[in-house]
Amino acid sequence: MASGSDRNPIIIGGLPSQVPDFDPEETQEWLDSLDAAVDERGRERARYLMLRLIERAREKRVAVPEMRSTDYVNTIATKDEPFFPGDEDVERKVLNATRWNAAVMVSRAQRPGIGVGGHIATFASSASLYDVGFNHFFRGKDDGKGGDQIFFQGHASPGIYARAFLLDRLSETQLDAFRQEKSKAPNGLSSYPHPRLMPDFWEFPTVSMGLGPLGAIYQARMNRYMEARGIADTSDSHVWAYLGDGEMDEPESLGQLSIAAREGLDNLTFVVNCNLQRLDGPVRGNGKIIQELESQFRGAGWNVIKLVWDRSWDPLLAQDRTGILVNKLNTTPDGQFQTYATETGAYIRDHFFGDDARLRDMVKDMSDQQILHLGRGGHDHRKVYAAYAAAKAHKGQPTVILAQTVKGWTLGPNFEGRNATHQMKKLTAEDLKRFRDRLHIPIADSQLEDGNPPYYHPGRDSEEIQYMHDRRKGLGGYVPTRVVRAKPLALPDEKAYATAKKGSGQQSIATTMAFVRILKDLMRDKEIGKRFVLIAPDEYRTFGMDAFFPSAKIYNPLGQQYESVDRDLLLAYKESPTGQLLHDGISEAGCTASLIAAGSAYATHGEPLIPVYVFYSMFGFQRTGDQFWQMADQLARGFVLGATAGRTTLTGEGLQHADGHSQLLASTNPGCVAYDPAFGYEIGHIVKDGLRRMYGGTPEENEDVFYYLTVYNEPIQHPAEPADVDVEGILQGVYRYSSGEKGEIPAQIMASGVAVPWAVEAQRILADEWNVKADVWSATSWNELRREAVDVERYNLLHPEEEQRVPYVTRKLSGAQGPFVAVSDWMRSVPDQIARWVPGAYQSLGADGFGFADTRGAARRFFHIDAQSIVLAVLTELAKDGKVDRSALKTAVDRYELLDVASADPGAAGGDA
Repeated sequence: MASGSDRNPIIIGGLPSQVPDFDPEETQEWLDSLDAAVDERGRERARYLMLRLIERAREKRVAVPEMRSTDYVNTIATKDEPFFPGDEDVERKVLNATRWNAAVMVSRAQRPGIGVGGHIATFASSASLYDVGFNHFFRGKDDGKGGDQIFFQGHASPGIYARAFLLDRLSETQLDAFRQEKSKAPNGLSSYPHPRLMPDFWEFPTVSMGLGPLGAIYQARMNRYMEARGIADTSDSHVWAYLGDGEMDEPESLGQLSIAAREGLDNLTFVVNCNLQRLDGPVRGNGKIIQELESQFRGAGWNVIKLVWDRSWDPLLAQDRTGILVNKLNTTPDGQFQTYATETGAYIRDHFFGDDARLRDMVKDMSDQQILHLGRGGHDHRKVYAAYAAAKAHKGQPTVILAQTVKGWTLGPNFEGRNATHQMKKLTAEDLKRFRDRLHIPIADSQLEDGNPPYYHPGRDSEEIQYMHDRRKGLGGYVPTRVVRAKPLALPDEKAYATAKKGSGQQSIATTMAFVRILKDLMRDKEIGKRFVLIAPDEYRTFGMDAFFPSAKIYNPLGQQYESVDRDLLLAYKESPTGQLLHDGISEAGCTASLIAAGSAYATHGEPLIPVYVFYSMFGFQRTGDQFWQMADQLARGFVLGATAGRTTLTGEGLQHADGHSQLLASTNPGCVAYDPAFGYEIGHIVKDGLRRMYGGTPEENEDVFYYLTVYNEPIQHPAEPADVDVEGILQGVYRYSSGEKGEIPAQIMASGVAVPWAVEAQRILADEWNVKADVWSATSWNELRREAVDVERYNLLHPEEEQRVPYVTRKLSGAQGPFVAVSDWMRSVPDQIARWVPGAYQSLGADGFGFADTRGAARRFFHIDAQSIVLAVLTELAKDGKVDRSALKTAVDRYELLDVASADPGAAGGDA
């Protein structure tokens, strides 16, 4: 990690505008010198001198204003480029073979009867950017450590597969199974980087654009966190994120740049492939995306390296003494540069150089062909190497490399720079011949005319293939590679859950606090305590987790360089370079990125971490749902707590805080195991089983899932765990919590989470006033019940000759006499998930609609999910069967004033968490 002296100061730039001038004569001498430079040498020379002075001032750590953007030329001067250690001729042959196979793979995937598509233009533009990394920078995992973490741009996947084919990591059969993951199993290749689909190959899912850069920032931060806490040696790991210039418009791409700069993450490099095109057109047709991004990254405190032009421009720029060429480059919009990529050398001569005699004179001795090949910097291996080497050497800041390329580069005139190139997947025979000739691939015309071009491999013993293997051996192994080396964790015994089993006695606590108590005991465990990573978006106190401040402390690589305002309090805010808590500010996206990085550390670095991410449930799956899919795709594990859950439980906050649907959103994620527990002992069993499933076995035994628990801020009395508690039922999703003791007419009430106490009150009213004997069932997971039932039905569908299986919920409720009424603080769709498998008449109550601010009692009366409304629902179902008279229904409505929201008991106020 960079030392303090290498880090940026807290205040970057700025001039002392109110500081008096103590030496006016010296000041005037400097001003006179500038005037003389302008008068005698011209404005361009004076500008150059000023830029050099600013550069020297920064070297001397003199605070001067940051330049938001620099000229549209390479940041690294030709004279400052390092020696290129590779064999450029061999590397060009390697790259040509890779380019060919990538394009052929996608083209073959469009053959008749298949037509699964693919993208070739993105990789064509970024091929050199990757190749230099593969040959000289990307570190593998052969040393038993994590190597480098590389976030490959999703649409570039064909090129990564093509390179792996040359290295015998993938076969021709597998290339032909691109995007045919099931029909060509086990040889199928995923369309994009998907670790869940190719768990031995890809590490990071990136094609949901914007999540790659966000994930890379927090991966680099997690690397530092793990090293600071002594969990893993990540000092040699570097994070590389390959991004598109169009992708940078996603809010997530730029939204967290400041944390990377603030924490000095010089183990992070963004490489933005600026091919100037989005999926359907220019990124900034009338502007300059590289200049725009430069100003944004500089403003955020990043080191910026622009890689705009290849070496063919060097002689022209060297003779540009008046600055006319640089000015032309500065003022030409991207849309025009895109056009130049599709035109002839004569067109470029006339339209770029032709409007100024000085420009025309610069290229008077150049042929049109030479002008045509004035290239973009992202295609020049030596220039790319110089940029990468500078990025790795830079200390104290993250680096972004803005590399200009041409989309569809080398694919021929029908592809290069065309607006439609992203959607073009099939090369004609003529396209293939031109492409072959340009790459010098030894394939005959006859092999290209049947519409199914062959792959090209120069031979395992060829110079270029041996070169590739040697380079990867020297860099520590092949990439991308995902390896799981983590050993099983020794899990805590029953003592860690003893507090939860006892209940809360006479004290009323929220389920959030019940979870926090369990977590506190788990963090004391000598084996796994240090592996917990607590994450919250600026509201640890809201969730009752400030008790962790004094002991676990908040992670900050700079420590706490100030006196905390609450330093005299027992639970004072405390930061530390070795802190265990991640306090990511008001950013659910940042917190979820931390969650993913921590949850996949078992694979990335071979050291399991147990992330516990606690957030307002309303702002979890709804706001960052795409990231939870990313988490599932990355095979990340951990616990996600939707706190202050429910549509009616978080009193006073109103509509945008009232969550009645995150459980439904969670049900859509196949990697998410979701529970809605009511009591502390239920939470204890769920957490214990989650630790077992995710961390307690061998790599083959551990499950690639994550747990979502919704917990509430309403204080209730938690019962002690019953002696004969139905642990299986808790984990499967439903168990009988309370059997009816009075009454003659049987009924069943199913409830989850905070609704279980309402169901128990309804049970009492039904017995005392209506002669109904109702059992209360705690439905700890509607989602898991449905998931198991769907699996059973799928089995039965495909195995008609076998004994037909019965879903767990059906078996569990089979002896119970209905009707069944389900209730929760969620919209009805949540309990309705199991309706078809309940063995009897079924009605659900739920909080459908927008939330609002009011007392808990009023809100529940409005949605008709309170105890009295449950009573009415049970009576309604019984009346349908003739077990009670229908007149009882109107009696109940009047008796309980169910049409009057204001008549409801307000219920408990506030909440401790």
